[in-house]
Amino acid sequence: MAPEAMEIKHTSEPMNASRGVRHITTAFQSARETRRAALMPYFTLGFPDPQSSVEIVAAIAASGADLIELGVPFSDPLADGPTIQHSTQVALEQGTTPAVCLELVGQIRARGVEQPLLLMGYINPMLAYGLPRFIEHAAAAGADGLIVPDLPPEEAGEIQALCAAAGLALVFLAAPNSSAARLAVVAENSSGFLYLVSLTGVTGARAQLPPDLADFIQRARATTDLPLAVGFGISSPQQAASVGEQADGVIVGSALIRAAAQASQPVVASQQFVQSLRDGLERRNVDG
Repeated sequence: MAPEAMEIKHTSEPMNASRGVRHITTAFQSARETRRAALMPYFTLGFPDPQSSVEIVAAIAASGADLIELGVPFSDPLADGPTIQHSTQVALEQGTTPAVCLELVGQIRARGVEQPLLLMGYINPMLAYGLPRFIEHAAAAGADGLIVPDLPPEEAGEIQALCAAAGLALVFLAAPNSSAARLAVVAENSSGFLYLVSLTGVTGARAQLPPDLADFIQRARATTDLPLAVGFGISSPQQAASVGEQADGVIVGSALIRAAAQASQPVVASQQFVQSLRDGLERRNVDG
């Protein structure tokens, strides 16, 4: 480890950790105690319709998810590939506004879902809603954190202060081409965990994992002791298990949404797919 990396390394659970950070940290610790990576499915709120999305999230919570990432639909999802873009368009056509998303989070909590819930959304809808109001309402609905892929840390001072006051984690993303200095900045500003984008490009299932993923994870590990969760391009239990050997968390979105979209019973299909991912992580633990 380079001396520079040692100087910027910081703890993943500060003494004054917020409610959301504590909830997220506990989820990663619980998975680690069973010698496996945490499973974090992504699903778009409002897809294929608002009520079905609540049922699907409740189902995947019951089938092995450790944390759940909830997509807030936006008309210009720059980081998302065709599958998630389609799901967000369908959700928007169903009238899924940010206000509706927050109502759905409350319904998910009312269904008994206890896992950490992170809202993944773009900054413009939050600004249109009113940033202080959005964060206050997100916390009240039961969210634990936000992931805002188009917000760089350098421009995040206001939202960081609001999230800290509301008890929410704020998670930033790092890309494979991030320099050591950039990784340090992103990790220093992220709370709860660090989101590692496995490839340069948009979300979407890929046939193979990037060959330099292990090196990327190692570089991030030298920068921070925050949990490292890898997303983008993971599409199968085998890939999830492979990533889970190196990272603390595995994020799967497009493949889950595709499974729901192609099924006559999307709730059942979603539940079965997430169970297969969890089984893959646990089998790799036993086999290893």
